[in-house]
Amino acid sequence: MNTVFIHRITRKTIRVFLPASAAMGLSLLLSCQKEEDMVLDRVVSPVLITASSGSFDAAENVVASAVVLELDKSGLLNYQVGIDSLPVANLPMALYAGGAKVAELATDAQGKISVTKTWAELGLAAPKKGNAVNLEWSGQHKGQGFVKQTRVQVK
Repeated sequence: MNTVFIHRITRKTIRVFLPASAAMGLSLLLSCQKEEDMVLDRVVSPVLITASSGSFDAAENVVASAVVLELDKSGLLNYQVGIDSLPVANLPMALYAGGAKVAELATDAQGKISVTKTWAELGLAAPKKGNAVNLEWSGQHKGQGFVKQTRVQVK
């Protein structure tokens, strides 16, 4: 008697749930769409910026510096050449601290840029240990804008 009861439940289960699960699976497949465009547009930076950041005493000036390089990928497929880093000379850049422009500078022949500012000029009138300021190096190279963020902190 138990085997007959189990057989009826199994047949009923198959008759009811198989079409329902097939319909659900089909509706999931039909509702999926392939997204052609990326959700967020990402643009590769035209330059490589290595910026220094660190900690400075409250009484001393903050020295922020960076090196701006352009990556020459023409030898990418040649293992003897590879990617070359070329300094970007005379590139005008701006330095922002806390969203306010604090300096307008240009890179030298080696692609280096450096600026010395007080904590007050960076927006900290009374610097205390642990305070930090976010710096943004901003510029444009070959029609493409870029921003590099760094952070300096009070020792």
